[in-house]
Amino acid sequence: MRRGDLDAVMDWERRTKRSFAISGDVSMDNEIVTKGRPLPRIAAATIIDNRRVRVTWRNGNSVTVDLAPVLNSHRHFIPLRTDEENFATMRVNDEGTALEWDGGIELSAVWIATLPAVGMENGEFRQIMDKLSYSLDGMALQLDVSRRLIAMYRGSTPIPNSIALAARYLAEKADER
Repeated sequence: MRRGDLDAVMDWERRTKRSFAISGDVSMDNEIVTKGRPLPRIAAATIIDNRRVRVTWRNGNSVTVDLAPVLNSHRHFIPLRTDEENFATMRVNDEGTALEWDGGIELSAVWIATLPAVGMENGEFRQIMDKLSYSLDGMALQLDVSRRLIAMYRGSTPIPNSIALAARYLAEKADER
């Protein structure tokens, strides 16, 4: 069926409110239809410690995520919770769509992409404060901690995960405005 013929049939379908199915060359196009963001793909993954993993995405971004909450939330992952040898078999599948372990256990890249990054570098904390134009006192009030702690986090004191998550949330909300 030629394109012109297809247009005529489609016009007939609209006028008569009947539908049809076509076959042949026209229906066999290899067009790829995309909608929304592309699915995340993992390029590499490295075990850091405990159940924390450094994931490098195919777009070049890297993030450290804690898999422990996921592994402890679903029965499917029971073999990975305490068995260090089994957890050490982690690898990226061929398509980059999941992490997989021996025993047929997989964790999808889509799910991993939704996990919050673990920890925060002090430089990132300073950048967030600068982006929000917060003083030490302002950030202390937002995070409900002391001014002194904020000053320490701006320096070299390790930033707790709860503070990192809250600071990133503030930055995200600022981006939405």
